[in-house]
Amino acid sequence: MVRREMVCMPDGPASGGAPVQGPLLPAWDLADLYDGVDSPALLRDLEESKSRAAAFRAAHAGKLDGLSAVALAGVLQQYEAIEEVLGRIMSYAQLLFSSDSSDAKISRFYQSMSEKVTEISTDLLFFTLELNCLDEQALTAKMAEPALGAWKSWLDDLRIFKPHQLSDDIEQLLHEKEVTGASAWSRLFDETMAGLRVSVADESLTVSDALNRLSDRDRETRKAAAGGISETFAENIRLFSLITNTLAKDKETIDRWRHYPTPASYRNRSNMVEDEVVDALVSAVTANYGPLSHRYYSLKADWLGLPKLQHWDRNAPLPADSDQKITWADAQSRVLSAYGAFSPVLAEVGQRFFDRPWIDAGLRPGKSGGAFAHPTVPSAHPYILMNYHGRTRDVMTLAHELGHGVHQVLAGEAQGYLRSGTPLTLAETASVFGEMLTFRAILDAETDPARRRIMLASKVEDMLNTVVRQIAFYQFETKVHAERRGGELLPERLGEIWMDVQTASLGPAFEFTPDYAAYWAYIPHFIHSPFYVYAYAFGDCLVNALYAEFAAGHPRFQEKYLDMLRAGGTKRHKELLAPFGLNAADPAFWTRGLDVLAGFIDELEAAGTPAASGQGA
Repeated sequence: MVRREMVCMPDGPASGGAPVQGPLLPAWDLADLYDGVDSPALLRDLEESKSRAAAFRAAHAGKLDGLSAVALAGVLQQYEAIEEVLGRIMSYAQLLFSSDSSDAKISRFYQSMSEKVTEISTDLLFFTLELNCLDEQALTAKMAEPALGAWKSWLDDLRIFKPHQLSDDIEQLLHEKEVTGASAWSRLFDETMAGLRVSVADESLTVSDALNRLSDRDRETRKAAAGGISETFAENIRLFSLITNTLAKDKETIDRWRHYPTPASYRNRSNMVEDEVVDALVSAVTANYGPLSHRYYSLKADWLGLPKLQHWDRNAPLPADSDQKITWADAQSRVLSAYGAFSPVLAEVGQRFFDRPWIDAGLRPGKSGGAFAHPTVPSAHPYILMNYHGRTRDVMTLAHELGHGVHQVLAGEAQGYLRSGTPLTLAETASVFGEMLTFRAILDAETDPARRRIMLASKVEDMLNTVVRQIAFYQFETKVHAERRGGELLPERLGEIWMDVQTASLGPAFEFTPDYAAYWAYIPHFIHSPFYVYAYAFGDCLVNALYAEFAAGHPRFQEKYLDMLRAGGTKRHKELLAPFGLNAADPAFWTRGLDVLAGFIDELEAAGTPAASGQGA
C-alpha cells in the first residue's frame, strides 16, 4: 500500500494547551473525507475496496508480463483507484487520531482502520513486486509508448527498490506484521506522549504546552518548565528507551535482509537522493557549526547578559523583543499577502484553506503538538494542523504549513494519487520558500531598525533550528542506529550520545545541565520516520539557493517554480533544479545555501547589542 507521509515542522516550540482562543481559531471539518467513524460511506468504501482488491489480484496476478503497454497502463489506473480509496480511509483515521490521541475510542478506531486497510492491501502487494520482476528491456520498450510513458517516473522510482526486494511470501509477512510491529510502537509513543502531564509550579501541563514555555520571556518560567519536563521525561525514560531500541533493532533486521548499506539508505532512496549528496550536505553543515550556531549563540549570550546559556535559554526572546500577539486574521493577511506578491496562483490556492475548514489551529489537550500538512488524497484536499499562540513564530509556522498545502494541491491536481507524492527533501521546498516570502515581506515593511534586528535574529534562530539542529538530530540517529547493532542501548547511553551531538552543534556558549540528557525522548521524527530530519536542512539550503536566483531576477522564475510544484513526485532533484541552473550534487550548492544564514549573522554582529528591555534574563 502507498503510505502518504504527513510533512511536519522541525522541532521547535509549539503545542496544545487550554482552548483559551477556541472561538477565534479555525477547526477543521473532516467531513470531506468521512462524516464520522460509523459513516456509511466509510463502511461501504471498506467493503468495496476489499472486493475490488481481491478481484484485482485474481485478474492480474502472474499476468503482468504478457500485457501490452496500453493494457498495463489500464491496470495501473485500476491500482491507483483502489489505493486512493484506502488512502482516504487512512488519512481520515490519522487526522482524527491527531485531533485527540488521548481518546480511547479514537485510538481504537485508528488501530482498527490500520488493521483493516493492511488486510485489504495484502491483495495488492503482488502488483509492485511483480512489476519489479518484469524484464528491464521489455518494460523500457513499453514505456516508449505514450499510454505507459506517463507512468515512467513512478515505475522508475519503484524499481529503485528492486535490489532490496525479498521473496513474495516474506514481503507479505512483513506487510501484515507492520500493524503489530513498528506501527504499534509508534502508536504507543504517541499515546504515551499525549497522556503525559508536566508539573510546572502549581500547574499540570501537556508536554507540548510545557515545551512552549521554553520560549517564555521570563527566565525563571523557562527554567521551571525545563525542570518539569526533565522530571517527566526521567520518570518515563525506560519506556522511551525501550521504544527507541526496539524500533532501531526492527529497522536493522529489515535493512540487513534487504541489503541496505547504511541505516539511512532506505530513506535516501525513498527521497530519490543519492547517499553521497546527503553526506555532502551533512559534511557542509557540520563544518559550519562554528561560523553559524556557535557564533550566533555567543552573540545571544551577550545580548541576554549571561556568561553561559542553559538549554532553556535556546529559544528565549531577545531583549527589546515585545513579540506582540498577532491575531489569526492578521496572520492570514500577512501570509496571503506575501504569497500573492510573489504569485497570484499561490495566493488563490492558499485562500482556499481559510475559506474552507481545512485548518485546525486551536489549542486543546490531546491534540498533536507541533504542526503538519497532510496531503490526504487528490479527490479531497490537504489538511493543516497547527497550534496557534499568536506569536511571530506561529505566523512563520502558518506560512510553512500553507506552503506544504499549496504544493500538495497543485501536485495532486496535476499528477493524481500515485505520482503526486513528493520526496521529503523536495516536500520541504514550498514550505520553506513560503516562510522566506513571508519573512521578507514583513521585514521589508518594518522601518524600525531595532525591530528589524529582532526579526532578523528570530529568522536566524528558525534557520538554525531547521539546518544545524536537524543535522545534529541526524547525527544522533546515525550514532544510535550504528551502536544499536552491537546490543541494546541503556537510557544513560542514549543520553550521552544526545549530549555529545548537542554540545558539538550548539557550541561553547551553552553549559548543559545533566537533566538535558533526556530530551532526545520527545522528538517524534526518531520514532515515526527515521532519518527524516535531514530533509529540513536539505530544503532550507535548497530554498536559500532558489531565493537567491529569484532575488537576482532569474527569468520566468515564478513560472518555473509553479511547474516544479506541479511536478509532484515525477521528477528528481537534478531535473527540478536544472531550469534554475542549480545542482545539489555540487558541494558549492550547499555552501551557497549556508552563506545566506552566515550573512544574516554577519548583519546581526554589525548591528550591535539589542537595547535591554528588563526581561530579567
